[in-house]
Amino acid sequence: MKIRIVSVGKIKERFFKEAQDEYLKMLSRFADVEIVELQDEKVPEDPSDGEIEAVLRKEGERIKNAVKGETNYYCMAIEGMEYDSLAFAKFVENNRNSGRNIIFIIGGSYGISDEIKKGARGLISFSKLTFPHRIARILLLEQLFRSFKIMSNEIYHK
Repeated sequence: MKIRIVSVGKIKERFFKEAQDEYLKMLSRFADVEIVELQDEKVPEDPSDGEIEAVLRKEGERIKNAVKGETNYYCMAIEGMEYDSLAFAKFVENNRNSGRNIIFIIGGSYGISDEIKKGARGLISFSKLTFPHRIARILLLEQLFRSFKIMSNEIYHK
């Protein structure tokens, strides 16, 4: 199974990069996981609604280019469906069993454009809390690893 995580913004902090690399290493025995980092737009200190829309539109174009017409992508969004770990594992397993690869999209500071969300197969939320893209990426990697451990009936720390 191939999983691609398209994320607006780059991880710069060493400790986040190390956590990401560790999860990618652990996931490698279950799936081919690729991280695609997209440039985020610079935003003024106190942006207007129009400036935020422009940022979402530009980042949306980058996302659209990164998914290149793929239809099996899911946006990580606060208004998305919340799963517990068992349900998320079932979601991953259903995609794997149907032969579908999965693309997860993590937006920038202001989220993901409505156009990209409308084209998604679904919206997924880990919480009603807002997370920076770096933390959202680590959470997603951890839950993917947990999902594969659940699907393999292997023990994983709770």
